[in-house]
Amino acid sequence: MQSFAALFELRGAPGRGELTLTSPIGSTLGVLQWSPGEALLRDGQRTQRYDSIDILAERVTGAALPVDALFQWLAGRPAAVPGWRADLSQVASGRLQAVRESPQPTADLRVVFEAVPRAGVDSRRP
Repeated sequence: MQSFAALFELRGAPGRGELTLTSPIGSTLGVLQWSPGEALLRDGQRTQRYDSIDILAERVTGAALPVDALFQWLAGRPAAVPGWRADLSQVASGRLQAVRESPQPTADLRVVFEAVPRAGVDSRRP
């Protein structure tokens, strides 16, 4: 079993975005940026190019991650992905768990997050 822990900051949308990975002690591990037809991984010393964020995410984590669905799940909206089972029951309290049961190897994605209020939105209002 392989384990990977990191802090991350996610910005953008499924089609165009940025994900900054930081080690638990605060070192930047890498910045993933994507747009239609291209994904980049910058690790401070070099930039690697990939055809898509899906290919890049698999390269970085060792397992295919459903990036499109991740945005939906983090917003508390269900998104069906073959082989994945997402538990959205704790999204309101900042926790998400999604398990890839197939194909092998299995993957267990656990996210603890803090939503950042959007500009002009009062998060205290219902």
